[in-house]
Amino acid sequence: MRSSLAPGVWFFRAFSRDSWFRGSILLLTFLIYTCYHMSRKPISVVKSRLHQNCSEQIKPINDTHSLNDTMWCSWAPFDKDNYKELLAGVDNAFLVAYAIGMFISGVFGERLPLRYYLSAGMLLSGLFTSLFGLGYFWNIHELWYFVVIQVCNGLVQTTGWPSVVTCVGNWFGKGKRGFIMGIWNSHTSVGNILGSLIAGIWVNGQWGLSFIVPGIITAIMGIITFLFLIEHPEDVDCSPPQHHGEPAENQDNPEDPGNSPCSIRDSGLETVAKTSKGPCEEPAAINFFGALRIPGVVEFSLCLLFAKLVSYTFLYWLPLYIFNVAHFSAKEAGDLSTLFDVGGIIGGIMAGLISDYTNGRATTCCVMLILAAPMMFLYNYIGQDGITSSIVMLIICGGLVNGPYALITTAVSADLGTHKSLKGNAKALSTVTAIIDGTGSIGAALGPLLAGLISPTGWNNVFYMLISADVLACLLLCRLVYKEILAWKVSLSRGSGYKEI
Repeated sequence: MRSSLAPGVWFFRAFSRDSWFRGSILLLTFLIYTCYHMSRKPISVVKSRLHQNCSEQIKPINDTHSLNDTMWCSWAPFDKDNYKELLAGVDNAFLVAYAIGMFISGVFGERLPLRYYLSAGMLLSGLFTSLFGLGYFWNIHELWYFVVIQVCNGLVQTTGWPSVVTCVGNWFGKGKRGFIMGIWNSHTSVGNILGSLIAGIWVNGQWGLSFIVPGIITAIMGIITFLFLIEHPEDVDCSPPQHHGEPAENQDNPEDPGNSPCSIRDSGLETVAKTSKGPCEEPAAINFFGALRIPGVVEFSLCLLFAKLVSYTFLYWLPLYIFNVAHFSAKEAGDLSTLFDVGGIIGGIMAGLISDYTNGRATTCCVMLILAAPMMFLYNYIGQDGITSSIVMLIICGGLVNGPYALITTAVSADLGTHKSLKGNAKALSTVTAIIDGTGSIGAALGPLLAGLISPTGWNNVFYMLISADVLACLLLCRLVYKEILAWKVSLSRGSGYKEI
């Protein structure tokens, strides 16, 4: 019986059980989005294999190409002089579909069971990723095939981000959210690293396996998601986190026998249902325009557009840049490009930690964006002078470029989705996340496209484009940075805590 144990014992049991479930959800959602990003990365590694200079390779005996054809070993239709534009088109097919689908995905994410939504998305994403690689084994050389596969994959991958952020937001409150989500958001970089390393194993041989293997892993993760994902703490009788607008006294008291959701109940199913679901009706999901009216959503969305433009240009074109400029092999260029993502892990964690300590999300992003501009300039000019300088510059650039991107898509999205203006209604989380990331995905589509169009004029011009986008991202946060500075001044003068914007 419950009464035979001290209240402290019950609190410890509830705390331990809550912590175990929260840790499990954090790990599972980490692995889920790691797989999503892992399945996106192979195309950037395989690009250098789809089009290459074949003059130093030995032709097969039965080859029908002319003796002067230096592109005989490239994969049609990417064996032409306009291969950069074609590869940019393939990238853009995915990214435009992803950007368009993201605005719709958040609406569905608020209204459909996340477990089913995520599982279906991962299974389909694994299928389309594998179908791209099967083009090698089926000897497909039609551009439309690769474009259609990329469009379909872009659409189904929009199921991922709003769903995992919503799930984590359901389990974790605002306290230390930046640091926790900074660590958690390293799944983006970990997925990119795994995708590069896996693709690199087969890039010089049967490059189709560079897509098929990540696709199979993603599909398997979809099955695991269906079996083990828990959407809400209340589903397993755990205490929900405290969000903006929820007074602390409304939260369940773990020492109160009548309020503890993780306690052992012996008063029947009716009491369990009442305790776990709450006595009042579930709040209605917010609409698109209602989410736009939340303070800060528009500014951070537009900032992410330019920040993600920079990040995704590196994601899709960095291996080819290293291959062309530093003259590494395709596998070496893919492996070296993972250092940018290593820096992204460090930058994401540091951005979350600093923003938690200062309570200045916008200021943290702005400072990192200011520092990123000169570092990208230096990387282009001295980053390829030696392996040591290349490694150091890639890690620094990765941290400064991906730090703001990581912070906005995780902690900022979760903060705004549970903003105090919503009066405790956390149903806006998926929609807000989709708006912010969907707007950012427009930049993600523009970046690789512009890189493909500009790179024939020289890689210097690509970096000038990236630096310009970085400066614009910084400028879009000026109003929020100003408000944060004013809030700090008020806080210092009154000797009180930070007042939220």
